[in-house]
Amino acid sequence: MSVNDDLPWIPPLLAFIRSMIDADLPVIGHCLGGQLISKALGGIVTRNPVKEIGWGLVNAVAGPQASRWLGDLQQFESFHWHGETFSIPPGGTRILASAACPNQAYVVGEKHLGMQCHVEMTAEMIHEWCQSGAEEIAASLSPATVQTSEQMAENLDHRLATLNRAAEQLYSRWIQGLKTGT
Repeated sequence: MSVNDDLPWIPPLLAFIRSMIDADLPVIGHCLGGQLISKALGGIVTRNPVKEIGWGLVNAVAGPQASRWLGDLQQFESFHWHGETFSIPPGGTRILASAACPNQAYVVGEKHLGMQCHVEMTAEMIHEWCQSGAEEIAASLSPATVQTSEQMAENLDHRLATLNRAAEQLYSRWIQGLKTGT
């Protein structure tokens, strides 16, 4: 699915996202959600040069916004499953990048977070996605940015512990917008 698909629920959802941001209410989006926020704010969603499926490093982009959202976190291994990517929308600031997809996460102001990468993953989700996405994995294995199900399961407990720390940092910062109105 793509935010560019002609689906009846996409235009009302884009309008809802804009209304939330206009009302200064915190918005967060993972992957398709990050793409929806970008498009709602005037960004574009296009095909990424390569698919990213599996684990890959993301890096903090130097700057004050990245420091506020990521703290001392400079790099971590995140989970990916996408073939498209968003542009950073007007008023947004990129805070995470990867070699294969420069726009991994952005913030708009102090309350809104859009991500291409998946920091929300659990072992169960990874196993389920690998099962339901087996055909996509098999059809996409040529790029170095696509892993087999077995590769995604390697060192899973350690990878998830590291990912959970990164998620906690991002979500803790996002939650501040819910609590304090800043």
